[in-house]
Amino acid sequence: MKIIRTKAELRALTETWRRAGETIGVVPTMGALHAGHLSLVEAACSATDRVIVTLFVNPKQFNSPEDLANYPRTEESDGKKLKPYSADVLYVPDGAQMYPDGFATTISVTGVSQGLCGAARPGHFDGVATVVTKLLLQTDADQAFFGEKDYQQLQVVRRLATDLDLKTRIVGCPTIREDDGLAMSSRNLRLGKHARATAPVIREALLRTAEAICGGTPVSNALASARSHLHENGILEIDYLELRGDPDLEILDTADRPARLFVAVWLDGVRLIDNLRVQATTAQDGLLELVG
Repeated sequence: MKIIRTKAELRALTETWRRAGETIGVVPTMGALHAGHLSLVEAACSATDRVIVTLFVNPKQFNSPEDLANYPRTEESDGKKLKPYSADVLYVPDGAQMYPDGFATTISVTGVSQGLCGAARPGHFDGVATVVTKLLLQTDADQAFFGEKDYQQLQVVRRLATDLDLKTRIVGCPTIREDDGLAMSSRNLRLGKHARATAPVIREALLRTAEAICGGTPVSNALASARSHLHENGILEIDYLELRGDPDLEILDTADRPARLFVAVWLDGVRLIDNLRVQATTAQDGLLELVG
């Protein structure tokens, strides 16, 4: 695996791949790689001839300078984790490569970026949309691989790729979880021992909510019960806990079509998100059945 730090060197390499008729996959990351990222790399290696993993901690998608400063930067260990895989390039641009002097363009996606993390983190998805567009163009990727844990982000990226006529196909991959159900995230590294032991309650709350709605509980009541369950287990700060349509992300008060439950909480000063797919179907007895 080759480490490349400039877009000029990267483009020179991808041009040789193109001349050879090879396809290119990209896995955009901010580093601190875990099994979730590596599952994306594995999917990319299975689907394309050449694979680029990008590592760039994007300042434009952080709302808090403290959060940006505290974000893990682990390039050396990330490179070691990628060695067993067939990635061809680890692309590690610096700020000057991504946002040179005079940079003045922002890409903004409406609709699916509204609410959820878009409301809690103003400007976040503008930063995501801008850097992802640049990475897709710099890597000349045929396919790009994103995890479903950041499901709103996935929909934002799909929207921008469609709207801007980008050739890159956006591929969503399943959330990878710890043995106790916690969605894998680079931010998990910042959890203290007690907070880490508490964190699986997030997934538990989503499952309980889906089960309650399946049993006929009104959505508003099921969500209220889930909030109480989180509070009782020491998770006091909840950014959101909502049922949204899938894939349009419109807020729902009844589960009468494909949907997802979304949650974001703060625990030990760390913001954690998760979601659960709920597929509305009509069972033989006429009751609503939800399958997560």
